[in-house]
Amino acid sequence: MDVICGVKELLHADLSGLNTFGLPSMAERLVVAESKTDVSSYFEKEQPVPSLILGGGSNLLLTRNIQGTVLKIEIPGIEVLNETSEHVYVKVGAGEVWHQFVLHAIANNWAGIENLSLIPGNVGTAPMQNIGAYGVEIKSVFHELETFLMDESRFETFSLNQCEFGYRESIFKRKLKNKAVITSVTFKLNKNPLFNTKYGAIEQELVRLGIQDLSIKAISDAVINIRQSKLPDPKKIGNSGSFFKNPVIEQTHFERLQKEFDGIVGYPAGEGSMKVAAGWLIERAGFKGKRIGNYGVHDRQALVLVNYGGAKGNEIFELSEEIISTIKKQFDIELEREVNVI
Repeated sequence: MDVICGVKELLHADLSGLNTFGLPSMAERLVVAESKTDVSSYFEKEQPVPSLILGGGSNLLLTRNIQGTVLKIEIPGIEVLNETSEHVYVKVGAGEVWHQFVLHAIANNWAGIENLSLIPGNVGTAPMQNIGAYGVEIKSVFHELETFLMDESRFETFSLNQCEFGYRESIFKRKLKNKAVITSVTFKLNKNPLFNTKYGAIEQELVRLGIQDLSIKAISDAVINIRQSKLPDPKKIGNSGSFFKNPVIEQTHFERLQKEFDGIVGYPAGEGSMKVAAGWLIERAGFKGKRIGNYGVHDRQALVLVNYGGAKGNEIFELSEEIISTIKKQFDIELEREVNVI
C-alpha cells in the first residue's frame, strides 16, 4: 500500500477480506484514514466523494465491484475524558474493534455495554444503526460523537438527540447517509452497574455457568456463550450477523396471526404495536438451514444468511428477496434488511 501525502492508498484493492461475508469485490481505489487529519485531508484536497465509507465491513452486502474510492476508517484510541461519582466518559476512535472495546470496558469495571459483547464491527459503525442486543442499545450509553460533514467540509459534534436514534436507525442511515464520516464516539458508562439479565437466555446461561455473584464480566461471558452457540463465526463462515430487522406491526395484526400460527413470537413495542421475531417467521416459512450450493440460511439461526465459501453477493441478495417475498405472502409482513446493500 502506497503512502501519498501521508495517507495510505492502494489501487485495484481486493475487498474480500474487508467484509465479514467474505464476498468478492474489487475497489478501483482504497484509501485508509488513521486519524481525523487523514479524513479532513482527503476532502481538503478536492478528492472525489467516496463511493463507499468502510468500517469493519460487518453490516455490508457487496454485490458488485466499487468504482471510485473506498475510504476505510481505521482511527484508533480509547481515552477517558471525564469522570463523576457515577459515570465515566470514554472517547473511542471509530476504527477500534467493538468487541475489544467492550472487553476493555469490562476490564476497567465500566458498565453498560456488557450485553453488547461479541457484536461484530467497529466502534464508528455502532451508532449508525444503533446496534443492540439482549435488551440494550447504543443510545442507552451514548454521549456524543464527532463526524466530518462532507458537504460542509467541517467536523461537527452530535448529541444524543441529534443522532435521531431508532430501532436499528439513526440520522446517519437516513438524512446523512453517505454525507458524514464518524471519527470518534464518546460513551457515558456506569461505575455502578445496573445488571440487565431479563432478555433472552441470559439468566439460564448464568445458572448453567454456576454464577452466584453477578458481575458485568459474568453477563458478558453469558452473552458470548449464547451468541457463539447460535451464530456462526465470520472467520469460519461468512455472514453479517442478523440480516433482517424484527418487524413492528399493529397489535390487531399480531392477534390475527396468533389465531392462525401457534407459537408466533412477539413483544410489546409501544401502544398498539408488537415487535415480531423475524427469525421465527423465517424458520416457520421453511428457510432455516436451507442451502443453495455455497450459500444459504444458517441452520441454528434463521436470521443469519451465510456464505459457505465462493458465493457472490447478488446470490445472497436474491435469497433475501425470496425470503422477503415469502414472508409477505404468508404473514402479510414486510421484512426489512439490516445490512447495507452495495
